[in-house]
Amino acid sequence: MCVGLETKQRDLDIPKHRQNIIKELELDLINDNNVLAVFYGGSIANQNTDLYSDIDLRIVVKDELFEEYRLNKKQRAKKWGNVLFFEDFPWATYSIAHYDSFIKVDSFYYKTKHIQPSVWLQNIKIVHDITGLMKTVLEKSMSLSYKPTIEEVEIWRAKFFAYVHEAYRRIMRKETYYALHCLDNLRLSMTTAWYMEAGIHPNTFGDWAKLEGKRSKLSDWQLALLEQWSSNREPVEIMSAIKRMLPEFKRVHKSLCNKLGLEEDPEWVDTILNMV
Repeated sequence: MCVGLETKQRDLDIPKHRQNIIKELELDLINDNNVLAVFYGGSIANQNTDLYSDIDLRIVVKDELFEEYRLNKKQRAKKWGNVLFFEDFPWATYSIAHYDSFIKVDSFYYKTKHIQPSVWLQNIKIVHDITGLMKTVLEKSMSLSYKPTIEEVEIWRAKFFAYVHEAYRRIMRKETYYALHCLDNLRLSMTTAWYMEAGIHPNTFGDWAKLEGKRSKLSDWQLALLEQWSSNREPVEIMSAIKRMLPEFKRVHKSLCNKLGLEEDPEWVDTILNMV
């Protein structure tokens, strides 16, 4: 990709603009008596931001005022900088604002009852905590660990099987983009399995964030496999990419079954996969 000098300079200025927005939003929210807590997730909390890091903002408000703040989420975001556009839904509890400085702010609003100890809350940066809620929840969250359940693994493998079959159907119908979509979901399914195998909570399905690149938790050999499972639009190439995926699927499936005491049944697996 050819990037112009003007765009390169814009990108180099992103950290400065990000700090300006952080300063504005913290000044705004911390001085609001109805805001009980403000904290960050993502790369800001993990202290591993790069030029293109978003601001993952979390806001806890008084329960009785939650709906008012949710409805006003876009107007609130406009206080922090010049918003070019929003990409969220009116009924959602979050707002995704894109600013003219190429900064994106994902601001999520919560009632106090929404905040419960979770592995997702182990890596957060608290900047405001009137009641001490976040401090308590963080301490409890740190004692938690993730282990996949039998149900999670059963759902994972069933979806993998389904995407293999669906890719074939779409190829036969000459719906190539749909087939490629299935292939992409198969790759994502494999990253989910690798995370489960390693005891790391997987991303929400559909979210490729931090699965590749310098901040990935995947091993080099796993990243190399992801690259090998690419394909162009040719039907034979799509099916070939799926075929190259199957040995690792079988390995990690066996590993997860052994960990959880779930029946592997390799003959059943082969029967399903060999249909295409």
